[in-house]
Amino acid sequence: MAAPLAGQAGALLRNLVLRSTRLRGSFPAVQLTPRRWLNLQEYQSKKLMADHGVTVQRFFVADSANDALEAAQRLKAKEIVLKAQILAGGRGKGVFNSGLKGGVHLTKDPKIVEQLAKQMIRYNLSTKQTPKDGVTVKKVMVAEALNISRETYFAILMDRACNGPVMVGSPQGGVDIEEVALTSPELIFKEEIDIFEGIKDCQALQMAKNLGFKGPLQQQAADQIKKLYNLFLKIDATQVEVNPFGETPEGQVVCFDAKINFDDNAEFRQKEIFAMDDKSENEPIENEAAKYDLKYIGLDGNIACFVNGAGLAMATCDIISLNGGKPANFLDLGGGVKEAQVYQAFKLLTADPKQSVVL
Repeated sequence: MAAPLAGQAGALLRNLVLRSTRLRGSFPAVQLTPRRWLNLQEYQSKKLMADHGVTVQRFFVADSANDALEAAQRLKAKEIVLKAQILAGGRGKGVFNSGLKGGVHLTKDPKIVEQLAKQMIRYNLSTKQTPKDGVTVKKVMVAEALNISRETYFAILMDRACNGPVMVGSPQGGVDIEEVALTSPELIFKEEIDIFEGIKDCQALQMAKNLGFKGPLQQQAADQIKKLYNLFLKIDATQVEVNPFGETPEGQVVCFDAKINFDDNAEFRQKEIFAMDDKSENEPIENEAAKYDLKYIGLDGNIACFVNGAGLAMATCDIISLNGGKPANFLDLGGGVKEAQVYQAFKLLTADPKQSVVL
């Protein structure tokens, strides 16, 4: 039964945030860049949702200023939002090396879209989450801008404690959900789903009610929740997080922004999705490590870590930092590591000019 579960929901959401940031060191010296194993751009995630009947904003993708202009004209929207497509967060407050400020812009004039795209595409965008020199923008998303009259939060994730999928929702969306869990736990609602029976109509409707949808919008929100669950199962997701899951003044329920995490073990049956993996923003050494199924993240220290197991690797990074050192990397060999992988891992570590010792 959906109910405000302060302690459980707070812990669940803290775990959810930890999963979405992938790895987090316990000491300030260990700074791991949030990154998913499978990296999809925003437009790719939205297309997946749209293909499964989930309501998203109308949009087109452009890789030139002229294409962006044509896309804006084809939308025939009252207002247009232009978004630089990079994996890092904080785009809205980012800065381009072209001099343009902000990777997200609103305008009503398609010609302005063209002018902005000229200053975005093939230029580097720097945000708090990118390297110092920024990341080159290769594509922009040209989308219909919709007014949001109310924002809620909705997510579905696999939870080991429940041995299956769990819905988590809050009528307070558009903000950091972990903060809501800490300050207003009574506004967090959790609902377990029997993976064999699937989501029930009454569960979807109750969650829509908990999120504050009223009248015809309540049934519309419930329908969207069921479609999100079907998407979650069909693409082998470990998490689908929609924030905000909102309503418009015109009476439409829309998924305005979403994060999707995937089960890497399902790659063999999700080949089309994994083929979309955008590795262009990874460090070359990370892409090289991935060829041998090694989980590698470069850090800014000089003590290389050669570890079997993600938990032990994080603990090793923390121990190094606690004792005044700085780890040069996070490297997880994995449980079923083979001799060839060990050899390649040593090659990667010893090729790094920053490291002076291997632990």
